[in-house]
Amino acid sequence: MTTTTDEGAKVLWFLPTHGDGRYLGTAKGGRAVDLPYLRQIAQAADSLGYYGALLPTGRSCEDSWVVASALAPLTERLRFLVAVRPGLLSPTLAARMTATLDRVSSGRLLINVVTGGDPVENKGDGIFLPHAERYGVTREFLQVYKRLLAGEAVSYEGRHIRVEDGRLAFPPHQAGGPPLYFGGSSAEGIEVAAEAVDKYLTWGEPPAQVAEKVAAVRAAAARKGRRLSFGIRLHAIVRETNAEAWAAADDLIRHLDDETVAAAQKIFARMDSEGQRRMSALHGGRRDKLEISPNLWAGVGLVRGGAGTALVGDGETVAARMREYQAAGVDTFIMSGYPHLEEAYRFAELVFPRLELAHPAHARAGAVNTGPFGEIIANHRAPGRPRAAAE
Repeated sequence: MTTTTDEGAKVLWFLPTHGDGRYLGTAKGGRAVDLPYLRQIAQAADSLGYYGALLPTGRSCEDSWVVASALAPLTERLRFLVAVRPGLLSPTLAARMTATLDRVSSGRLLINVVTGGDPVENKGDGIFLPHAERYGVTREFLQVYKRLLAGEAVSYEGRHIRVEDGRLAFPPHQAGGPPLYFGGSSAEGIEVAAEAVDKYLTWGEPPAQVAEKVAAVRAAAARKGRRLSFGIRLHAIVRETNAEAWAAADDLIRHLDDETVAAAQKIFARMDSEGQRRMSALHGGRRDKLEISPNLWAGVGLVRGGAGTALVGDGETVAARMREYQAAGVDTFIMSGYPHLEEAYRFAELVFPRLELAHPAHARAGAVNTGPFGEIIANHRAPGRPRAAAE
């Protein structure tokens, strides 16, 4: 079934707190990801009119709460999608952190509920529960967490979580708390989404597979009397021509050797994440089958966990593929590109004008003398402006 969204697209960018560079699988062209660099990306996304920015979570990343707290005062409109981790935090502590960051950012916080799908990393964090039980923790966590953010005093006793007279002294800026984003492809994950969150996220599978997943999650939510919205996590390699974009895709992995790919795929195979299994199955670790559907390229997933696909093409082509996902019911796109500072500009310049957005692009376009128009020609006139008669 085709289901279009009622509003324009919401487009978020990505803050690469786990590292950044021009190429995958090598230190060549790598960037120092420090606060000044992250500030540049966040302020670029803010001024270009992105709806928000995702901060990743896990042991390979800088802490998303600390980074978001540092960047919120340096931005004006940008929302921050930050992870809460059931099993790592108590729901009461997470609710206090959420309420505080939501207040100090003036309501610019979005919450990404992350259960975690790497058993080895989970054990390092002190979590030894199997897949299904971790989602049981998530379900109990959200029951307490949401009630606290809604202003309730909570006493709760479940299989995993027990709280007596939990409460918040200071409420969040957004009534009832920030919107909850969540991605889980297993049956247990879909059940959590259906009963507790606001937006279901999928990684960038081909549009037909995304449409199937959207339909399944929507039906599960309907059985519980709820409605969800949907988002997708994708990379983008967009250039002025399709040929240039595909050349850039090849260039991104030109330093990637087979040994590095095999080692990465071995790590992904140990995970019990259904979403990661689906991502890995798209390419099977093979370089000869990376365009898995028109303009959808799985080369990123050769060595990157999680989101492993990119839309590749010129601005109109990428926008057209995004509209295919919108037709499947997706209204939110969390995008990224390597390196993330330059690609934030490239994507906004080449794709935003071709999309109907739910938020204003080029947030500072109303300021005086800012263009965009390129460099002044011969110290005399801006490109595109009429020549004076004296010329």
